[in-house]
Amino acid sequence: MIVNTELEHKGNLFPSKIIKFKKDVDTLYFFSENDVVLRLKIIRDSVLRFTYATTGNFDKDFSYAITKYASTGYNELIIEEEEDYYQITTSKLICQISKEDMKVSIYDAEDNELISQDDAGFHWEESYEYGGNFVKMSKVSNDGESYYGLGDKPNHLNLKGKRYENWVTDSYAFGKETDPIYKAIPFYTGLHHGKSYGIFFDNTFRSYFDFAHERRNVTSFWALGGEMNYYFIYGPQMSDVVESYTDLTGKPHQLPPLWALGFHQCKWSYYPESKVKEITSKFRKLQIPCDAIYLDIDYMDGFRCFTWNKEYFPDPKRMVKELADEGFKTVAIIDPGIKIDSEYSV
Repeated sequence: MIVNTELEHKGNLFPSKIIKFKKDVDTLYFFSENDVVLRLKIIRDSVLRFTYATTGNFDKDFSYAITKYASTGYNELIIEEEEDYYQITTSKLICQISKEDMKVSIYDAEDNELISQDDAGFHWEESYEYGGNFVKMSKVSNDGESYYGLGDKPNHLNLKGKRYENWVTDSYAFGKETDPIYKAIPFYTGLHHGKSYGIFFDNTFRSYFDFAHERRNVTSFWALGGEMNYYFIYGPQMSDVVESYTDLTGKPHQLPPLWALGFHQCKWSYYPESKVKEITSKFRKLQIPCDAIYLDIDYMDGFRCFTWNKEYFPDPKRMVKELADEGFKTVAIIDPGIKIDSEYSV
């Protein structure tokens, strides 16, 4: 009997030549000789969605990230077949898909300047340990290109030259270059020659982003499972990219209270009450705007949720009112777990 550990390691696999094309309203399908299918959906003139299937069949089309209120529709859609590629044109973008290898190139429709281009493009590797595939995408990193995004990454604002892991973890006392930490936001913007675009990698598996780290002229992103499913969002201004991204992933239907948009002071941990008051008084003395102060788990009685340590905080109701009178909202942390304790009523 042959087991997984005895199988020959195949390495990366790639789409072969495109042999068929199909259009279904705003969605285009490209079929390769080796059963890879590229599904290209035109969300808007400046937003394209690319999804790849390696066996001819796609997973159920569902996302936790995309809002049902996202804007859709386009002003123009022209599909042309040339000798070496298919060309899809909207009022904002020109997208060319190579017949030879399914690689994608995207241009500004106004001046024909190249915005984004596949390097190796989509490829995948079979996961013998977990099943399924590691799905990968690599694109050309343009001269002078800068990259921004991914949420909490304690490093330089420009991500170029770095590799990051997109996974949520409780990283206590993290420092510069610690990765990963608390947030996983698989969205980044690229900026070169005065034009900006965004990539949103909609995949819930552990994923990685390499911004010209391994190879100077290549940027890559990949995941340890799921589908290669990403949105290309064009600006050309970065503010346009962010606006389209938030339209896609959701905006609050009502504005939050004004204090929630202010500066919040938080760390592990401020206690007892005298220390909390020392911190808030210092903010007011130095005239540093601050709208909220956070209490971490040390305010609890023995780290039991919904309790107060009466030694540290003898009268929480009074303290919260006094802080409110000084313009501070008090935020008491609640851990997503209940302590197992025979003397704990919860």
